[in-house]
Amino acid sequence: MILKALIIISIILQTMAIIAAIRLVRLTKFNSIWTLLIIGMTAMSVTRFEQYIQILIDGSSIHGPKELLMWLDAIASLCIAVGVLYAHKFFTYISHLNHQRRLTNKRIVAAVLRTEEKFRSRYSRELHDGMGPLLSSAKMSMSVLAKRAEAKEDRELIASTSIVIDEAIRSLREISNNLSPQVLNDFGLVRGISNFINKSPQLSTIDVQFDTNLRKERFDRDLEVVLYRVTCELINNSLKHSGCTRIEINLQHVYDRIYLTYKDNGCGFDTRAVSDCGMGMSNLTSRIHSLGGIIDITSQPNAGMAASIIVSTSSEPIVNEE
Repeated sequence: MILKALIIISIILQTMAIIAAIRLVRLTKFNSIWTLLIIGMTAMSVTRFEQYIQILIDGSSIHGPKELLMWLDAIASLCIAVGVLYAHKFFTYISHLNHQRRLTNKRIVAAVLRTEEKFRSRYSRELHDGMGPLLSSAKMSMSVLAKRAEAKEDRELIASTSIVIDEAIRSLREISNNLSPQVLNDFGLVRGISNFINKSPQLSTIDVQFDTNLRKERFDRDLEVVLYRVTCELINNSLKHSGCTRIEINLQHVYDRIYLTYKDNGCGFDTRAVSDCGMGMSNLTSRIHSLGGIIDITSQPNAGMAASIIVSTSSEPIVNEE
Protein backbone atom coordinates (compact mmCIF):
# COMPACT_ATOMS: atom_id res chain seq x y z
CA MET A 1 0.00 0.00 0.00
CA ILE A 2 2.83 2.38 0.89
CA LEU A 3 4.63 1.51 -2.33
CA LYS A 4 1.55 2.30 -4.39
CA ALA A 5 1.23 5.65 -2.62
CA LEU A 6 4.89 6.46 -3.33
CA ILE A 7 4.49 5.70 -7.02
CA ILE A 8 1.32 7.83 -7.25
CA ILE A 9 3.01 10.70 -5.41
CA SER A 10 6.02 10.45 -7.78
CA ILE A 11 3.75 10.54 -10.82
CA ILE A 12 1.84 13.56 -9.48
CA LEU A 13 5.03 15.46 -8.64
CA GLN A 14 6.60 14.67 -12.02
CA THR A 15 3.41 15.78 -13.80
CA MET A 16 3.46 19.08 -11.87
CA ALA A 17 7.09 19.57 -12.86
CA ILE A 18 6.25 18.86 -16.52
CA ILE A 19 3.42 21.43 -16.51
CA ALA A 20 5.67 24.06 -14.89
CA ALA A 21 8.46 23.32 -17.40
CA ILE A 22 6.02 23.67 -20.32
CA ARG A 23 5.09 27.13 -19.02
CA LEU A 24 8.77 28.02 -18.67
CA VAL A 25 9.34 27.15 -22.34
CA ARG A 26 7.05 30.06 -23.26
CA LEU A 27 8.23 32.31 -20.46
CA THR A 28 12.00 32.11 -20.95
CA LYS A 29 14.50 31.87 -23.78
CA PHE A 30 16.03 28.63 -22.47
CA ASN A 31 13.69 26.41 -24.50
CA SER A 32 16.15 23.54 -25.01
CA ILE A 33 16.74 23.15 -21.26
CA TRP A 34 13.07 22.92 -20.39
CA THR A 35 12.36 20.71 -23.41
CA LEU A 36 14.98 18.20 -22.28
CA LEU A 37 13.61 18.36 -18.74
CA ILE A 38 10.07 17.75 -20.04
CA ILE A 39 11.23 14.71 -22.02
CA GLY A 40 13.12 13.33 -19.02
CA MET A 41 10.26 13.88 -16.57
CA THR A 42 7.78 12.41 -19.05
CA ALA A 43 9.93 9.29 -19.39
CA MET A 44 10.14 8.99 -15.60
CA SER A 45 6.37 9.39 -15.28
CA VAL A 46 5.74 6.69 -17.88
CA THR A 47 8.16 4.37 -16.06
CA ARG A 48 6.45 4.97 -12.72
CA PHE A 49 3.04 4.42 -14.32
CA GLU A 50 4.18 1.11 -15.78
CA GLN A 51 5.48 0.06 -12.36
CA TYR A 52 2.16 0.99 -10.80
CA ILE A 53 0.25 -1.05 -13.42
CA GLN A 54 2.61 -3.97 -12.87
CA ILE A 55 1.98 -3.93 -9.12
CA LEU A 56 -1.76 -3.82 -9.67
CA ILE A 57 -1.57 -6.78 -12.06
CA ASP A 58 0.81 -8.93 -10.03
CA GLY A 59 -0.63 -7.92 -6.70
CA SER A 60 2.80 -8.36 -5.15
CA SER A 61 4.84 -6.06 -2.98
CA ILE A 62 8.44 -5.00 -3.33
CA HIS A 63 10.92 -5.01 -0.45
CA GLY A 64 14.62 -4.51 0.03
CA PRO A 65 16.75 -2.43 -2.36
CA LYS A 66 13.90 -1.88 -4.85
CA GLU A 67 11.72 -0.34 -2.16
CA LEU A 68 14.61 1.93 -1.16
CA LEU A 69 14.96 2.97 -4.79
CA MET A 70 11.27 3.83 -4.83
CA TRP A 71 11.75 6.08 -1.80
CA LEU A 72 14.74 7.74 -3.41
CA ASP A 73 12.76 8.18 -6.60
CA ALA A 74 9.91 9.86 -4.71
CA ILE A 75 12.36 12.18 -2.94
CA ALA A 76 14.09 13.02 -6.23
CA SER A 77 10.72 13.74 -7.86
CA LEU A 78 9.81 16.01 -4.96
CA CYS A 79 13.08 17.94 -5.23
CA ILE A 80 12.80 18.33 -9.01
CA ALA A 81 9.17 19.41 -8.82
CA VAL A 82 9.85 21.97 -6.10
CA GLY A 83 12.89 23.25 -7.98
CA VAL A 84 10.98 23.67 -11.23
CA LEU A 85 8.05 25.35 -9.46
CA TYR A 86 10.43 27.79 -7.76
CA ALA A 87 12.11 28.43 -11.12
CA HIS A 88 8.69 29.12 -12.64
CA LYS A 89 7.90 31.53 -9.81
CA PHE A 90 11.25 33.28 -10.23
CA PHE A 91 10.94 33.71 -14.00
CA THR A 92 7.34 34.86 -13.62
CA TYR A 93 8.57 37.53 -11.21
CA ILE A 94 11.31 38.58 -13.66
CA SER A 95 8.77 38.72 -16.48
CA HIS A 96 6.48 40.87 -14.33
CA LEU A 97 9.34 43.27 -13.55
CA ASN A 98 10.23 43.54 -17.25
CA HIS A 99 6.59 44.20 -18.09
CA GLN A 100 6.41 46.94 -15.47
CA ARG A 101 9.64 48.44 -16.76
CA ARG A 102 8.30 48.53 -20.31
CA LEU A 103 5.08 50.15 -19.10
CA THR A 104 7.07 52.75 -17.16
CA ASN A 105 9.28 53.52 -20.17
CA LYS A 106 6.19 53.78 -22.36
CA ARG A 107 4.55 56.22 -19.92
CA ILE A 108 7.73 58.32 -19.75
CA VAL A 109 8.05 58.50 -23.54
CA ALA A 110 4.34 59.29 -23.89
CA ALA A 111 4.61 62.05 -21.29
CA VAL A 112 7.66 63.51 -23.07
CA LEU A 113 5.85 63.45 -26.42
CA ARG A 114 2.73 65.07 -24.96
CA THR A 115 4.86 67.77 -23.34
CA GLU A 116 6.67 68.33 -26.62
CA GLU A 117 3.39 68.66 -28.51
CA LYS A 118 2.05 71.00 -25.81
CA PHE A 119 5.01 73.35 -26.20
CA ARG A 120 4.85 73.08 -29.99
CA SER A 121 1.20 74.13 -29.87
CA ARG A 122 1.99 76.95 -27.47
CA TYR A 123 4.84 78.33 -29.58
CA SER A 124 2.73 77.98 -32.73
CA ARG A 125 -0.10 79.95 -31.15
CA GLU A 126 2.24 82.64 -29.85
CA LEU A 127 3.89 83.02 -33.26
CA HIS A 128 0.54 83.15 -35.02
CA ASP A 129 -1.15 85.50 -32.54
CA GLY A 130 1.92 87.60 -31.73
CA MET A 131 4.14 87.98 -34.78
CA GLY A 132 1.34 87.52 -37.32
CA PRO A 133 -0.58 90.71 -36.48
CA LEU A 134 2.64 92.72 -36.26
CA LEU A 135 3.73 91.68 -39.73
CA SER A 136 0.24 92.29 -41.09
CA SER A 137 0.27 95.81 -39.59
CA ALA A 138 3.68 96.45 -41.13
CA LYS A 139 2.34 95.35 -44.52
CA MET A 140 -0.65 97.68 -44.21
CA SER A 141 1.65 100.59 -43.29
CA MET A 142 3.84 99.86 -46.30
CA SER A 143 0.74 99.90 -48.53
CA VAL A 144 -0.17 103.37 -47.22
CA LEU A 145 3.39 104.60 -47.77
CA ALA A 146 3.35 103.19 -51.31
CA LYS A 147 0.31 105.35 -52.13
CA ARG A 148 1.95 108.49 -50.74
CA ALA A 149 5.41 107.95 -52.19
CA GLU A 150 6.22 110.21 -55.13
CA ALA A 151 9.83 109.39 -55.92
CA LYS A 152 10.48 106.28 -58.00
CA GLU A 153 13.28 105.17 -55.68
CA ASP A 154 10.93 105.34 -52.68
CA ARG A 155 8.28 103.29 -54.44
CA GLU A 156 10.83 100.64 -55.41
CA LEU A 157 12.14 100.49 -51.84
CA ILE A 158 8.63 100.17 -50.43
CA ALA A 159 7.78 97.46 -52.99
CA SER A 160 10.86 95.41 -52.13
CA THR A 161 10.13 95.83 -48.41
CA SER A 162 6.56 94.64 -48.97
CA ILE A 163 7.91 91.55 -50.73
CA VAL A 164 10.16 90.83 -47.75
CA ILE A 165 7.21 91.24 -45.37
CA ASP A 166 5.09 88.88 -47.51
CA GLU A 167 7.89 86.30 -47.42
CA ALA A 168 8.18 86.71 -43.64
CA ILE A 169 4.42 86.15 -43.25
CA ARG A 170 4.60 83.04 -45.45
CA SER A 171 7.56 81.67 -43.49
CA LEU A 172 5.81 82.41 -40.22
CA ARG A 173 2.76 80.45 -41.35
CA GLU A 174 4.93 77.51 -42.41
CA ILE A 175 6.80 77.49 -39.10
CA SER A 176 3.56 77.77 -37.15
CA ASN A 177 1.99 74.97 -39.17
CA ASN A 178 5.03 72.69 -38.74
CA LEU A 179 5.01 73.26 -35.01
CA SER A 180 1.32 72.41 -34.66
CA PRO A 181 -0.44 71.53 -37.92
CA GLN A 182 -3.97 72.85 -37.73
CA VAL A 183 -5.12 70.60 -40.57
CA LEU A 184 -4.10 67.54 -38.57
CA ASN A 185 -5.97 68.80 -35.52
CA ASP A 186 -9.11 69.66 -37.49
CA PHE A 187 -9.35 66.98 -40.19
CA GLY A 188 -7.21 64.04 -39.12
CA LEU A 189 -4.21 62.02 -40.20
CA VAL A 190 -4.82 61.64 -43.95
CA ARG A 191 -5.48 65.34 -44.53
CA GLY A 192 -2.49 66.23 -42.36
CA ILE A 193 -0.06 64.04 -44.35
CA SER A 194 -1.58 65.12 -47.69
CA ASN A 195 -1.27 68.79 -46.73
CA PHE A 196 2.38 68.31 -45.73
CA ILE A 197 3.14 66.63 -49.07
CA ASN A 198 1.29 69.22 -51.16
CA LYS A 199 2.80 72.24 -49.40
CA SER A 200 6.43 71.08 -49.26
CA PRO A 201 8.39 72.89 -51.99
CA GLN A 202 11.15 70.26 -51.86
CA LEU A 203 8.69 67.57 -52.96
CA SER A 204 7.73 69.39 -56.18
CA THR A 205 10.42 67.51 -58.14
CA ILE A 206 9.80 64.13 -56.49
CA ASP A 207 7.16 61.59 -57.43
CA VAL A 208 5.23 60.98 -54.19
CA GLN A 209 2.60 58.22 -54.16
CA PHE A 210 0.30 58.32 -51.12
CA ASP A 211 -2.26 55.50 -50.99
CA THR A 212 -4.72 54.91 -48.15
CA ASN A 213 -8.08 53.36 -47.40
CA LEU A 214 -8.82 56.03 -44.79
CA ARG A 215 -11.23 58.85 -45.46
CA LYS A 216 -12.51 60.95 -42.55
CA GLU A 217 -11.81 58.48 -39.74
CA ARG A 218 -10.42 60.00 -36.56
CA PHE A 219 -8.25 58.25 -33.99
CA ASP A 220 -6.67 59.03 -30.65
CA ARG A 221 -4.80 62.35 -30.82
CA ASP A 222 -1.51 60.81 -29.62
CA LEU A 223 -1.72 58.17 -32.35
CA GLU A 224 -2.42 60.72 -35.09
CA VAL A 225 0.34 63.06 -33.93
CA VAL A 226 2.97 60.32 -33.67
CA LEU A 227 2.18 58.81 -37.07
CA TYR A 228 2.14 62.29 -38.62
CA ARG A 229 5.50 63.24 -37.07
CA VAL A 230 7.11 59.93 -38.03
CA THR A 231 5.86 60.17 -41.62
CA CYS A 232 7.07 63.77 -41.97
CA GLU A 233 10.45 62.88 -40.53
CA LEU A 234 10.84 59.91 -42.86
CA ILE A 235 10.09 62.24 -45.79
CA ASN A 236 12.54 64.86 -44.49
CA ASN A 237 15.26 62.22 -44.06
CA SER A 238 14.72 61.03 -47.63
CA LEU A 239 14.97 64.61 -48.91
CA LYS A 240 18.11 65.41 -46.92
CA HIS A 241 20.09 62.20 -47.21
CA SER A 242 18.84 59.81 -49.91
CA GLY A 243 18.68 61.83 -53.12
CA CYS A 244 15.57 59.88 -54.07
CA THR A 245 13.26 60.61 -56.99
CA ARG A 246 10.28 58.56 -55.80
CA ILE A 247 8.56 58.07 -52.44
CA GLU A 248 5.77 55.59 -51.76
CA ILE A 249 3.55 55.88 -48.68
CA ASN A 250 0.83 53.36 -47.95
CA LEU A 251 -1.51 53.86 -44.98
CA GLN A 252 -4.08 51.15 -44.28
CA HIS A 253 -6.59 50.67 -41.47
CA VAL A 254 -7.52 46.98 -41.03
CA TYR A 255 -9.76 46.06 -38.10
CA ASP A 256 -8.02 47.51 -35.00
CA ARG A 257 -4.61 48.10 -36.57
CA ILE A 258 -3.01 50.76 -38.73
CA TYR A 259 -0.30 49.69 -41.17
CA LEU A 260 2.07 52.37 -42.47
CA THR A 261 4.57 51.41 -45.17
CA TYR A 262 7.16 53.91 -46.42
CA LYS A 263 9.64 53.41 -49.28
CA ASP A 264 12.07 55.54 -51.26
CA ASN A 265 14.43 54.74 -54.15
CA GLY A 266 17.35 56.72 -52.74
CA CYS A 267 20.95 55.80 -52.04
CA GLY A 268 20.07 53.78 -48.94
CA PHE A 269 22.41 53.06 -46.06
CA ASP A 270 23.81 50.27 -43.96
CA THR A 271 21.45 49.89 -41.00
CA ARG A 272 24.21 48.20 -38.99
CA ALA A 273 26.58 51.14 -39.39
CA VAL A 274 24.14 54.07 -39.23
CA SER A 275 22.81 54.76 -35.74
CA ASP A 276 21.48 58.26 -36.28
CA CYS A 277 19.76 59.90 -39.23
CA GLY A 278 17.82 63.16 -38.97
CA MET A 279 15.55 62.82 -35.96
CA GLY A 280 17.32 59.51 -35.31
CA MET A 281 16.23 55.92 -35.70
CA SER A 282 16.02 55.55 -31.94
CA ASN A 283 13.68 58.53 -31.71
CA LEU A 284 11.45 57.12 -34.46
CA THR A 285 11.41 53.79 -32.65
CA SER A 286 10.64 55.42 -29.30
CA ARG A 287 7.69 57.29 -30.78
CA ILE A 288 6.16 54.13 -32.25
CA HIS A 289 6.86 52.11 -29.12
CA SER A 290 5.09 54.78 -27.06
CA LEU A 291 1.93 53.68 -28.89
CA GLY A 292 2.65 50.01 -28.20
CA GLY A 293 3.45 49.52 -31.90
CA ILE A 294 6.35 48.04 -33.83
CA ILE A 295 8.61 49.52 -36.49
CA ASP A 296 11.00 47.78 -38.86
CA ILE A 297 13.46 49.81 -40.96
CA THR A 298 15.37 48.05 -43.73
CA SER A 299 17.92 49.52 -46.12
CA GLN A 300 21.03 48.69 -48.10
CA PRO A 301 23.50 50.93 -49.91
CA ASN A 302 22.19 51.84 -53.39
CA ALA A 303 18.95 49.94 -52.72
CA GLY A 304 16.70 52.55 -51.14
CA MET A 305 15.03 52.45 -47.74
CA ALA A 306 11.79 50.94 -46.43
CA ALA A 307 9.99 51.34 -43.12
CA SER A 308 7.11 49.17 -41.93
CA ILE A 309 5.03 50.37 -38.98
CA ILE A 310 2.12 48.68 -37.21
CA VAL A 311 0.14 50.32 -34.41
CA SER A 312 -3.06 49.35 -32.67
CA THR A 313 -6.09 51.61 -32.46
CA SER A 314 -7.12 49.78 -29.29
CA SER A 315 -5.33 49.71 -25.94
CA GLU A 316 -3.63 46.38 -26.72
CA PRO A 317 0.06 46.63 -27.71
CA ILE A 318 1.38 44.95 -30.83
CA VAL A 319 3.52 41.87 -30.17
CA ASN A 320 6.46 41.37 -32.50
CA GLU A 321 6.20 37.77 -33.61
CA GLU A 322 9.67 37.60 -35.12
